[in-house]
Amino acid sequence: MWLMGRSAALLLYVCLLSLRAQSPDDPEVLQARARLEKLRVQAAAGAVPRKQLEKAEEQMADAQDAALLRKTIYAQDLTAEQADEMIAAAGRRLARREKAFDEARALVDSGIAPELSLSTAMDDLRMAKKEYDLAESRAALVRQLAEMARAEEALETRMARQPSEVHELAERYEGDGVFAANEFPKIDAAFEQRFGKPLPVSAMGETAVHRALGFDHRGRVDVALYPDTPEGTWLRDYLRARRIPFFAFRQAVPGKATGAHIHIGPMSTRLRPGA
Repeated sequence: MWLMGRSAALLLYVCLLSLRAQSPDDPEVLQARARLEKLRVQAAAGAVPRKQLEKAEEQMADAQDAALLRKTIYAQDLTAEQADEMIAAAGRRLARREKAFDEARALVDSGIAPELSLSTAMDDLRMAKKEYDLAESRAALVRQLAEMARAEEALETRMARQPSEVHELAERYEGDGVFAANEFPKIDAAFEQRFGKPLPVSAMGETAVHRALGFDHRGRVDVALYPDTPEGTWLRDYLRARRIPFFAFRQAVPGKATGAHIHIGPMSTRLRPGA
């Protein structure tokens, strides 16, 4: 939901990508692989130059990166490892477009090609930059969610070992002990009416990050607000008034990534093996 704050251009780009979603056998990858295998046979026979084969190998790698991005960049749920792979793929595609533009510019500067010939390379470069920005935005959200999940894990550990120090890490409010799913739209609507923007939700229910850390996050919502800001204070007061349980995390590890957020609902429980 934090992507709502991104530019219209990035959101449009998500829509364009979704129209080309990756299938189990991605057509672009299959096409690039067929072309590469054909050229390898021809190169072995000396029928095509090595440079042409290298170009086909690069196109194959680019098609694989594009397929990975179509699978991850607008996916509903990502792990931290998938987010890293997404960023790496977007970075490689951007580097290829920068190289292609530099080569096209060199041809224009040397008088071999007209200035107009740069337009295609420039358009490809702009799209690659938008693609990378979007991947960065998605990855940042995944990283932040991982920090929040680790904050909850750290609190659970501290509660067991040093219960007297828990308050400095988080505020715990038990309320009625339950949080019904139909209550969240009311919370979100009240927040938007008060602050003119929707709640910055980072995790709505179960996520791949929580599963990877062994937490059952179903029926819980994480909101990326520092508890002591005006928005965070308002949300805590709102939840208390309605006896909705929450945990307001101020920090996870002093001096490191904070993972500050407000967790609406009971504390996440540990997943049972095989759950």
